[in-house]
Amino acid sequence: MYQTHKTYIKLDMKMSDLINENYSLLMLLEHLDIDFAVGDKTVSQICKENFINQSVFLVVSNLYNGFYPNKGDIHLIDDIPIIIRLLKNSHRFYKEDKYPEIKEYLIKLHDKHNTEDIMLIEKFFNDYFEEVLEHLDYEEKIAFPYFCQLIETETIQQESNFSAREYKEHHSDIETKLTDLKNLMLKHIALKNDLPLRRKFLYCLFELEFDLNIHSMIEEMILLPLITKVEKQRLNG
Repeated sequence: MYQTHKTYIKLDMKMSDLINENYSLLMLLEHLDIDFAVGDKTVSQICKENFINQSVFLVVSNLYNGFYPNKGDIHLIDDIPIIIRLLKNSHRFYKEDKYPEIKEYLIKLHDKHNTEDIMLIEKFFNDYFEEVLEHLDYEEKIAFPYFCQLIETETIQQESNFSAREYKEHHSDIETKLTDLKNLMLKHIALKNDLPLRRKFLYCLFELEFDLNIHSMIEEMILLPLITKVEKQRLNG
């Protein structure tokens, strides 16, 4: 039976049991390049075999289970590269997996229901997707290289005109418009028949919305505080 209450994940728990409770954890494993064949291994064993920082895994996996990290949890994390790797892999998932899948469903809906409502949904999504691509491109070409350079050097480069503060100000809420799109389909657009197609389309939106929320929380609650801390150390050092 599906459980609405999720377990607070600890190192001695079996990964397979946790996945059976919340299959969304498969997405975390994929973002961390961890094979799904986990056997009877514990979280600790999985992390050690894959050279994954245990504190990072615990904080992020518990986000997937609905538990927000506290300052003490963040303080234990000292592996910024693995967080950036996770975020980059999530970008690939959005660009190469979920967005093409959603577009394909929109094409099918358009073919069967060539209405103004569906054309509105298509335009809404296409405009939204362009905004997402801009956001991901900014992170991959400007923010992430700066973060990597920052942790590899002992001082902040004087010529650098970028900072964690600028990243925070630029950081856009890319999941909000996706929620608006989902609610358009749920509340305002009625189509006769094709319930299976619309269900699959909505499932995709729900899945993407969920992972984007996790993505934003990792950036805002974990990455930004860590980068800000490193910047202060470099400036004072």
